[in-house]
Parts: sequence; structure tokens; C-alpha cells
Amino acid sequence: MHEMKQHKPWFDEECLGILDKRKQAKMQWTQDPSQSNIDNLNNVRRNASRHFRNKKKAYLKVKIEELETNSKINNIRDLYRGINDVKKGYQPRTRIVKDEKGDLVADSHSIMATWRNYFSQILNVHGVRQAEIHTAEPLVPQPSALEVELANE
Repeated sequence: MHEMKQHKPWFDEECLGILDKRKQAKMQWTQDPSQSNIDNLNNVRRNASRHFRNKKKAYLKVKIEELETNSKINNIRDLYRGINDVKKGYQPRTRIVKDEKGDLVADSHSIMATWRNYFSQILNVHGVRQAEIHTAEPLVPQPSALEVELANE
């Protein structure tokens, strides 16, 4: 039916149905701007706004109850995580990367392939020779068996 982008956790299939009714009422009004269609559109808009407001209020009430429960049982991590979610709200994320050619890539498979190529070029370097390790300690020969015996006595 619709591709749902989950920006609002309280927005469900029922809300989608109400949104469709509002769109249909607006289309009906644009095709025939009579007074009855204007009144119908205003009623549908009012009902949709009321429904969305009540849904959001119920969702926030449940979230606040969860925060209170976490506070009472000393579940501090989930308490602060929930508080931050409520304070910050929806945070859009941009998932676009430039590939080797400089073109913008947006789909997840291409992004993963771009990062895979990038890191394989950086991490899988061929032709690097082993560097000699120099220490400040002088080379000391291994102790002989006699020296070990004398040290144990």
C-alpha cells in the first residue's frame, strides 16, 4: 500500500487510512469547490488532527510511564537513553558516499562496496618491506648452561 518511513513511532496503519481520507477530501474539494465539500474537508482535517494528536499523546504517556518505571527500579542506562530519545526526537541521517569516480552513491549495497574497496586499498598494501627493528639494548648472548647453574646456587 504505502512505503512507510518510520519517523514517528505512533504513526500506524490507522493513521495512514485517516491520511488517505484527508487526501481524498482535498481532491474532492479541488475538483468541486462547493460549500458542502469545503465543510467536509474542514471536518476531515479537524478529525485527522484530533486523531494524530491523541495518538501522539498516548504514545508519549506510555514512554513517560516507561521512564518512571526505569527510574523506580534504578535502571539508569535505559532511563537516560529514553530521556535522550524524547529530547532529541527524530534525527535524519544522510547516507550518501562518493565513490572512486567522485559520483554520489546512495543505495546500501553500493555504499558497502565503496567502503570495502577503500579499506582494501588502504589495508592490503603490497610491496612494503619489513623494516628492521632497532632497540637501545645491546645484543647480549644467551647465557650458557654453566652460567645458569651458577645463578641457581
